Parts: sequence; C-alpha cells; structure tokens
Amino acid sequence: MHLAYPAVLSALLFCVGLYGVLARRNAILVLMSVELMLNAVNLNLVAFDVWLRDALHAGQALTLFVIAVAAAEIGIGLAIVLMVYRNRGTSDIDRLRDTAEGAGPEEPAAPAQKAEATA
Repeated sequence: MHLAYPAVLSALLFCVGLYGVLARRNAILVLMSVELMLNAVNLNLVAFDVWLRDALHAGQALTLFVIAVAAAEIGIGLAIVLMVYRNRGTSDIDRLRDTAEGAGPEEPAAPAQKAEATA
C-alpha cells in the first residue's frame, strides 16, 4: 500500500476537524472536531509506522498514548461543558466569552457622583 492514500485521508480528516473548530459555535461540536483532528494524527502515525517498518512500532505506541489522552480530554471537556450549560443555560461559545462575574469592567464614577453617593 502506498503512503499517499492514508496521508491524503489524514489530511482531509484534519482539515474537516479544523473547519469544525473554527466554524462551530456549539462547544460539544468543537470537542468532536478536536477528536477528529486527533484521529487524523493517529492515522498518520500508524501509516508512517507501517511505511518505515519500525521494529519497535513506536508510531503505534504513540497512537495508544494519544488515544488515552484524547479519552481523558473528552471526559473532562464534557464535564466542563455540562457544568457551564447548567450554570449559564447555553453551550454557545460566543456567549461564553464573558466568564467574569460581571458583564464587564465598571466605569469609574465621576467625583461629583461620588460626593452625591456619600451624602
């Protein structure tokens, strides 16, 4: 088997995942796109491991490590998304940019207004 077939498939998967990360607003879809990108990397690692005929199969071992890290990442990511959804009522990334307690920095009051407030 030629190396070009899995490499092209991996590049296509990675590009679809990158588009999903950049274009999606839902946090769960962004996490799914990150997983798609990691699977593209795994496909590349295994393909190059087979192509190089490595005796230690380092590409396959690294792929198992990436799968374990991806499983932990998706577990923690989904837990964070669920907690944010419970607290805020949405998982829209654009609406979650304001993570501070207030809506924004308050403007300093003018000295005349401070004097009225204390009187």
